Amino acid sequence: MANGRILALVLAAASVATVCGSLKSQAAQALAGQDSAAQGSSGTHYKVRQVPEPAPPEPFPPGSETPGRVAPVEIRSMDQIPEHDRELEADAESSIAEHAAFFGIDFNQGKWGYQELVCPALPNHIFLRFTRDSGAGDVSLFTASIPRGGDGRVRIIPIRMRGYSLFSPAPINALTISAFNHIRAEESPGKAPDWLGTGLCYAALAGGHAQAVDLTPDPESRKFPAAIPAMVKIQVQGGAIVEFTDAAAFPKLMQWTMTFDGKGRLLKATHFPVGLLKINPVPPDAAQVKGAPVPRTVQDIDLAGNGVQ
Repeated sequence: MANGRILALVLAAASVATVCGSLKSQAAQALAGQDSAAQGSSGTHYKVRQVPEPAPPEPFPPGSETPGRVAPVEIRSMDQIPEHDRELEADAESSIAEHAAFFGIDFNQGKWGYQELVCPALPNHIFLRFTRDSGAGDVSLFTASIPRGGDGRVRIIPIRMRGYSLFSPAPINALTISAFNHIRAEESPGKAPDWLGTGLCYAALAGGHAQAVDLTPDPESRKFPAAIPAMVKIQVQGGAIVEFTDAAAFPKLMQWTMTFDGKGRLLKATHFPVGLLKINPVPPDAAQVKGAPVPRTVQDIDLAGNGVQ
């Protein structure tokens, strides 16, 4: 009786082993079939890899700190504006009037003229600077941003109304900074932004002239000794500072500084006039040492235009 039970257990174990072996054989055949399908006619084995999605461009890639020549923002008069851009302006006039009225600017009163600001760093928008000159001291001025492809909305940057700045000067105004960040978000750049060009564009939209000084390393050929070269300073904690001097500003050059965070959003903008250096000869009756001529001295002109010894 005991022998019969042992024989039954042995037969059960053998049956289980047979089933397991059959399953392993089927799995091996399935794997072999997959390997065979993945081979070409030459017997080469191909591995399928998932292609990662392209990462967005870095806000401040290596090399951004290198100073260099910066193309000025082109300012086109009405007769120089392309027909397509004129049509976009005409289509957006009602929206421009609506947004201008929000800031107390009556776009439907008086005679308004406009110029186009061509910003290569922000190619997906057209920028128009509207001006109404009602006489001395009564000039109104604002900038309108119009998306080219319809991906975005019309935005207004008020600069002056009847000769006065609205809220605070446009270049440092929080509303200007906010509008600019929205405009840049609508751009969706396919490559790393041109940060010096972006800074020039901001200056133009805020009412500046936006022509950066091109300084050379030769001190004798520098036309603007008090100006700073255009450059991007990458911050250790993230973000960057863009600096340049507006050479077209009148009556004094204007130095611009813009601070961006690590994601490329503008946090702060400042601008102030800078003076020029000039060389004044020392009068002939000045004291001399051992008969040697007294060298010429350098005077720095302060912001008020007064000499500082």
